[in-house]
Amino acid sequence: MSRTVHCRKYQQDLEGLKAPPFPGPRGQDIYDNVSQKAWDEWQAHQTMLINEKQLSMMEPESRKYLQAEMEKFLSGEEYDKAEGYVPPSK
Repeated sequence: MSRTVHCRKYQQDLEGLKAPPFPGPRGQDIYDNVSQKAWDEWQAHQTMLINEKQLSMMEPESRKYLQAEMEKFLSGEEYDKAEGYVPPSK
C-alpha cells in the first residue's frame, strides 16, 4: 500500500516516497512533505543541471549549489534552469 503526503511543491495529496532519499533531518523532511512525482522530477532536473552546467560532485560549491536548487525546486519557488537547453525532438 502506498502512502500519501501533502506535497509541498504541488500543494495537493499525492503518493509519497517509499523511504527517505538520504539520512538525517533533511531526508526525513523530504520523505514527509514531498511526493514521489516531485522527487522524480527533481532527479531529472538535477541530472540536467549537472550535465549542462558541467558540475563536479567532488566540489563542495557544486554540491551546495544543487542543494539550494533542490530546496527551491521542491518548494515550488523559482529555480535555476540550464541555459540554452533544448529538449530532444521526438
